[in-house]
Amino acid sequence: MEKKILDDENLLAMLDDLLREPKGFWENFYEDRNKDIPFFKVTGPDENLVEYFSKGLSPQKVLEVGCGPGRNSTYMAQQGCHVSALDISEKAIIWAKERANEEALNIDFHCVSLFDYDFETHSYDFIYDCGLFHHLPPHRRLTYLKIIKKALKKDGHYGLVCFNTAGAANTSDWDIYKEQSLKGGIGYTEERLKEIFEKDFNIKDFRKMRKSNKRLDLFGENFLWTSLMQIKNDC
Repeated sequence: MEKKILDDENLLAMLDDLLREPKGFWENFYEDRNKDIPFFKVTGPDENLVEYFSKGLSPQKVLEVGCGPGRNSTYMAQQGCHVSALDISEKAIIWAKERANEEALNIDFHCVSLFDYDFETHSYDFIYDCGLFHHLPPHRRLTYLKIIKKALKKDGHYGLVCFNTAGAANTSDWDIYKEQSLKGGIGYTEERLKEIFEKDFNIKDFRKMRKSNKRLDLFGENFLWTSLMQIKNDC
């Protein structure tokens, strides 16, 4: 069948085909739970997420995007949040459900891309992303931001964990398309991240993640940025 570009969705689909790591990649990624992947070895949540809650963040309705094995979804449900969690990998969702069941927690898991997820507009107090954003190509980053803003309630919060330049190369947007590769993820500088988010969000906290020194109950690696933001009222 001839593939045509007749609208914006056709254009996005074409660019996705060039750059996005496919569902098959992530299914293979989660195939072996014993792989030497830092967050595979840890059962607990991100250290920054725990800090946010300890300092007064108390959302009722939460959306986690790219939830992986469910470490953070489980923690937030334990704090009394109603959690919906998304991941494109079925194997990741199975792992996450197993963890939730072990803790007798009711979490609303979905094996779906954020871009295909059907949600109620302005319905979430808090959206959390640990590890999805730095795998997005620039054209999907724009769509991602629109979705986050549309999904958050007025004064809602957004938490982000993503690669800094110690975690991945700081490849420019244009070079990603010239080279037709994300090279495993984008390493962001502080300036580049703030340029993306400051228009629509008040940045309340921004720092490197603290290394957790091999603790199994808390995840922390200093090749990652962490940030807590609050959506601006005019968005």
